[in-house]
Amino acid sequence: MAAAESTKEADSVVLKILPYVSIIGFFLTWELVSDTGLVPKQLLAPPSQVARLFVDKLTQENPDGAVLAVHVTTSLEEAVIAYSLALAIGIPLGLLMGWFVLAEGLARPIFEMIRPIPPVAWIPLAIFWFGIGLTGKVFIIWLSGIVPCVINAYVGVRMTSPTLIQMARTYGASDWQIFKDICVPSALPMVFGGLQIALAAAWTALVAAELIAANTGLGFLITMGGRLGLPDMVVLGMLMVGVTGMVIGMIVERVERRLLAGIRR
Repeated sequence: MAAAESTKEADSVVLKILPYVSIIGFFLTWELVSDTGLVPKQLLAPPSQVARLFVDKLTQENPDGAVLAVHVTTSLEEAVIAYSLALAIGIPLGLLMGWFVLAEGLARPIFEMIRPIPPVAWIPLAIFWFGIGLTGKVFIIWLSGIVPCVINAYVGVRMTSPTLIQMARTYGASDWQIFKDICVPSALPMVFGGLQIALAAAWTALVAAELIAANTGLGFLITMGGRLGLPDMVVLGMLMVGVTGMVIGMIVERVERRLLAGIRR
């Protein structure tokens, strides 16, 4: 027993250390590849150069016209608004489509027609409709986020146990009561899975959305780095997109765990 417990503790320590070893190894390899000339610094800036630019961009606006905090705040504002709208519209729509024939008949054909269209393809129309301000960017990101919300909520309802539904009908429950008390709670794991997918899709569309004549934002920072021939700025923008998205994803995951734990109790 003591040996087994010792092995479990050792495995736990290894699992805690491995992520840090992986990250450190990744950046060291990246630095060596650049410093040894395997990949020219003009094509791939080393981490040390990106780190120096990160420190400089905390206080300097040049050459892109804004400090790093402004770019991050702009992107967060666009992503949070669009993501919230995607959840507020997509989840109820998917739940209703999954249970009510009328909702599915009315909404699904339009949804299936629009779903395959890449959000980037909407950029010209977004400019015509909303101009080049915040609304157009939010619209593009929202289109990316709403699809996973609808699909996961719909599938979650359709996967509800037929036995539970039949039992509820036997006891005289109405369609609305079955939907509210059985289908929605049953669909929640799939719904929360859709939140993570929607977040990834919305955050991915951020760069494309900020191509709409933006003057701030992480997507704009990456674009300006490419225009100016500054790979360190491009990499900095990419890393900030990744880190910021990871933090938001961790927050969503924590909220998901707490809500699901409360429901299961």
